[in-house]
Amino acid sequence: MTNRREFLRDAAGATAGIFFTGCGLVDSALGAMQAGGVKRRQVTVGGRRVQTIDVHAHIRVSQVWELVKDTEQGKSLEEFLATPDPEVDITTLDLRIAEMDRAGIDVQAVSIGRFNIWNWADRNLADRIVQLQNEKIGELCAARPDRFVGLASIAMQHPDLAAQQLDYAVKNLRLRGCAITTDVNGDELSDPKFHPFWAKAEQLGAFVFIHPQGFREGARRFRGNGNLGNSLGSPMATAVALSHLIQDGTLDRFPELKICGAHGGGFLPASAGRQDQCQNVFRENCKPLKKKPSEYIRQIYFDTVVFTGEALRHLVATVGAGQVVLGTDYQSEWNRNAVDHILSTPALSDADRRAILGGNAARLLRIGA
Repeated sequence: MTNRREFLRDAAGATAGIFFTGCGLVDSALGAMQAGGVKRRQVTVGGRRVQTIDVHAHIRVSQVWELVKDTEQGKSLEEFLATPDPEVDITTLDLRIAEMDRAGIDVQAVSIGRFNIWNWADRNLADRIVQLQNEKIGELCAARPDRFVGLASIAMQHPDLAAQQLDYAVKNLRLRGCAITTDVNGDELSDPKFHPFWAKAEQLGAFVFIHPQGFREGARRFRGNGNLGNSLGSPMATAVALSHLIQDGTLDRFPELKICGAHGGGFLPASAGRQDQCQNVFRENCKPLKKKPSEYIRQIYFDTVVFTGEALRHLVATVGAGQVVLGTDYQSEWNRNAVDHILSTPALSDADRRAILGGNAARLLRIGA
């Protein structure tokens, strides 16, 4: 059986030279791939066609290289930004759409997955980087609204600017929200200085996808075999970030936020009962909240990048099927069979599957509204 890397290599050879730029995006790549035998998978549940929406899909705006190449950080970004990669480059969509068709993904909510492209930059440069990325994503989504919606980049290290960027991205570029990482240069997302951003996100009804970028504090202990900085550190970072939003009162202050935690929210769903018990036992260090911590997680959304049927069953049992959305972590090798992961989990009802595969995300991202 052809594996994913072999498929992409062969497809790249078959469609070399097909590029998309700006609002002049054309459909030639999709046609070329379909002509080569890639048929779009139609996903059905209980005999009914389901629109599948992937909320966790990364894309790259390599034009940003021109803005950062002469900076001190440029050297560390060169391999990522300056080396062509047809899987993730926004100017080469042929492999992406072919992969989506083969996997049964109808719509991707695309976002930048590497926050170190701009999270170090001063206000002026960060604004230029973010503006370029968001405009290119906006152009893509305007040209192919049947296949893509966009999540903006946001310069959270400049909180007042972050609120302005989100407002512009949603109102002017028609992006559906933003992607941010789990801390801002060591500051928790619950820090009061970020309240203007959260207020703006709530006001706009914006979808805020929280994606980890490692867990720096554990770097020494993550050394050795197992890529523990990713396999353990990333879900830990997400769990810590979401827990602070609960425990520090951010979700009380902004109860209508539409927050989604990547990778099933990390370890948060599994630790909810322990956080509840802290309220009963360690009252000095666990100040009372308006609700139990386990109740707050039912107002957070979680993607399905959890790998096993039992993990997905537990996630749905803990937070409810209405809080779970399909994620692939494209272009990672982590989760290539995301649709089948949902279809094959026996504990889910057909109604659960329809909601998770696309119904919940369609509501959150205003798709088809």
